[in-house]
Amino acid sequence: MLNKILGRSKSQPFDQTDEVVLPVVWLLGKTGAGKSSLVCALTDQSDVEIGNGFKSCTRSANSYDFPPELPLVRFLDTRGLGEAGYDPAQDLEACRDRSHALLVVCRLNDPVQGMVADALADIVRQDKSMRAILVLTGKDLITDLDAQERARRAITAQMNRAARQELPVVTLTLAPSEAKDVEGLDELSRHLLGVLPAAGLLLEKNRASDAEQIEFQNHKRCVLSYASVALTTGVAPVVGIAAVPATQLKMLHELGRRYGVKWDRRIGVAFLSTMGLGIGARYATNFALREITKLVPVYGQTVGAATAGAISFASTYALGRAASYFLFRKANGSLPSEDELRKVYQRAFNRSSDEAN
Repeated sequence: MLNKILGRSKSQPFDQTDEVVLPVVWLLGKTGAGKSSLVCALTDQSDVEIGNGFKSCTRSANSYDFPPELPLVRFLDTRGLGEAGYDPAQDLEACRDRSHALLVVCRLNDPVQGMVADALADIVRQDKSMRAILVLTGKDLITDLDAQERARRAITAQMNRAARQELPVVTLTLAPSEAKDVEGLDELSRHLLGVLPAAGLLLEKNRASDAEQIEFQNHKRCVLSYASVALTTGVAPVVGIAAVPATQLKMLHELGRRYGVKWDRRIGVAFLSTMGLGIGARYATNFALREITKLVPVYGQTVGAATAGAISFASTYALGRAASYFLFRKANGSLPSEDELRKVYQRAFNRSSDEAN
C-alpha cells in the first residue's frame, strides 16, 4: 500500500538530487476516446511532444512525465480497451497498483462502453480507495443538444453503476480544429484538485489577476517540487521530523534567490513574525503529533503515514505560497499584514489538502 502512495521517482530540482513523489493519473478508455489528446490539452504540449515523451511501462501501457525537464506528474495510458486480441488484465493490474487517480475517458458518440465499464468495476472492486473522474469527450460530435444530453446520461449511468458511486463528470471538446475548451478543462482541473491536489495544482490553467499572482506562476513549479519532496519524506517515521523542515528551509532559500531577496536570519524572523505566532505554534504541535502517530504499529505505517505525507505536502505548498507573497511584497517595498499572510497561507493549504477537498 505504501509503495502505491509514494509512486517514487528520481528527479533533480535545482541541482539537488531528491527522491520525489510523482502523482500518477491513469487514463482508461477505448482506442479513439481521446486519451492522448486529453494529455495534450491538460499540459499544453503538442501531439509530437506527447508522442515522443511516452515511454513503455508495461507490455502494452505507456507513461508520460510532465513537465519533461522536471517531472511533477505522471500520466499512464493503457492500450485501447476492446481491441481485437488484446487481454488487458495484466496491464490493468499493473497500472492500478501504481496509480493515484483514474480518468475514465469515453467518447459521447460511442454508446458501446461495456469493456470500459467492466474494467472500471474490476478496478474499484480491487482498490476501493481509487478516486475516479469520468471524462466525456467529443461534445462537438453531437450537435443536437438533446441527443448530447441523452448520451451523457446513458454513459454516466453505466459508469456510476460500475463504480458503485456517483462519479464527478466532465464533458468537453478535444477536436484540434476547435478552440481549446477552456471551460471543460477548468472543470476537470477543479475535480483533479479534489481527488489529487498535487496534479490539480500543476495542471490548473493560469488565472492570475494581479502582478503578484502573475509572478508566482513563474515559481509555482518550484514550490510544488519541494512540496513533493516533503510528501515523500513525510511518510517515513522519525525521518520526517528533520527532513520536512530541512526541505522547507531549502525551499525558502530558493524562493528568496528567485525573488531577489536574500533569505537570512533577519528576513526569516520578519516572515515568521508576520505569519503570526499562532500559525507557527499550531504547525509545530500538529507536526509533532503526526510524527508520533507514524510510530504506532500497523495504523501508523499505513493510514497515519499517508495522512502525514499529505499534510506535509499541503503545509509545504502553503508555506511556499505565503513566502512567495511575502517576498514579492518585500521586493516591492511593502510588507503584508499578518492577516493578509494568514489568508494566503490558509487558502493555499485548503487548496492543496486532500482533507479540505
